[in-house]
Amino acid sequence: MIASFTMTNKQDTEREFASPLAKFFLQEDLNFLVTNRLPRGLLTQFAGWFFAIRNRYLTRLSLAVWRLFADDLRLEEAKCTSFESMQDCFTRELKAGARPVDQSKDVLTSPCDAIIGAHGRISDAELLQIKDSPYTLEDLTGDPTVVERYRNGFFITLRLQANMYHRFHAPCTGTIRRVTYISGDTWNVNPIALKRVERLFCKNERAMFEIDGLEKSLPGVHLALIPVGAILVASIRLNFVDTVSRVSRRKRSIRQEFACEFSFFKGDELGRFEAGSTILLLASGPLEFSRGFIEGEIIRMGMPLMRVRQ
Repeated sequence: MIASFTMTNKQDTEREFASPLAKFFLQEDLNFLVTNRLPRGLLTQFAGWFFAIRNRYLTRLSLAVWRLFADDLRLEEAKCTSFESMQDCFTRELKAGARPVDQSKDVLTSPCDAIIGAHGRISDAELLQIKDSPYTLEDLTGDPTVVERYRNGFFITLRLQANMYHRFHAPCTGTIRRVTYISGDTWNVNPIALKRVERLFCKNERAMFEIDGLEKSLPGVHLALIPVGAILVASIRLNFVDTVSRVSRRKRSIRQEFACEFSFFKGDELGRFEAGSTILLLASGPLEFSRGFIEGEIIRMGMPLMRVRQ
């Protein structure tokens, strides 16, 4: 495994779920100061150590404090609601059937529970992290082949809050043969930071993998997932790579490639965040979004995200 970095029926938004204390810390200047101007790497390393402490009483106390900031943990969906550590809570497994997966062959499903962020067509090789704040495929991936594959394609930003279900799953059936890990910073990935830090996703630590084997089920379609690290995200665990790369204090970009051979069906688990973060999904081919998404709304894992154009 690699460890790096750190719908509902209504169109709900993250602020509607926030507790009064959380709303206080969502004030832009205060939120940016607290979550970005402190030593991000050290805080993330500390979070990884603290979240892994196995003590049921400490975990209960920590969860009580956590609910002051994020009171919608939805633990009634969890397969087990008694946790030995905060990490166990963050990476909790859900009850069978809690996230039904759309099995239509022409549909790509959401890989995770998330808040919808910037999305749309890639303009040549340019994407948006938020309105009027562009970044490029070159800066994000550093791979000319990947840039050409997704030029003028589609992108969508899926941000997992810390109180959400943290595992992510396959949006279609396929195979993963390579993971690219790029080291970097641990900026917060919330909208407040996205407005203030240019090319943030290109600066943070991230992993990237493409899904192969779509020739028969989704001809002409290419798909890539990029889990992005953030402050307090102690690690990202992938189920198909054995190498472990811990949080680095180095903020410069260091690129590593890991070979693998992992085949799966739509809805199978691919990995997990050990706290909330973001997945960027890139796609190209004869596709369209399954409907008109609104930034800030919540989508659940397994719900339709994109479909093949008719």
